[in-house]
Amino acid sequence: MAINDDGEIRDLLASPRRIAVIGASPNPARASNEVLAFLIGQGHDVIAVNPGHAGTTIHGAPVVATLANVEPAAEIVDIFRNSAQAGAAVDEAIVHGAKAVWMQIGVIDEAAARRADAAGLTVVMDRCPKVEIPRLGLLRR
Repeated sequence: MAINDDGEIRDLLASPRRIAVIGASPNPARASNEVLAFLIGQGHDVIAVNPGHAGTTIHGAPVVATLANVEPAAEIVDIFRNSAQAGAAVDEAIVHGAKAVWMQIGVIDEAAARRADAAGLTVVMDRCPKVEIPRLGLLRR
């Protein structure tokens, strides 16, 4: 269910997408902050999801409280949550109408991946787009 094929990951990241980053942090020391800035720099339309910072911006990206507040729907939901919380975020992404869920490095939830796959979403697990984009030769700037 989780894709490991470079071609599929390349297809997912090859063109600019609307990406919701669940767990985005305004703290520059956090990986979610760095990845969010990177995705913006790559030309993606990024929305941060963090209820504690809703109504602000991170690197110019609007911050909303929940995925349900992202309008129009995000194509990719990038999940910065621990593995125990990833399933709830995946379920939100399914309801949201996302086309793909991306669980960051170290975030593994096989049951959630199966649910997303069964709902027709592309699933990437235990990977980071900030690593995959340059590795696959997709850097835009």
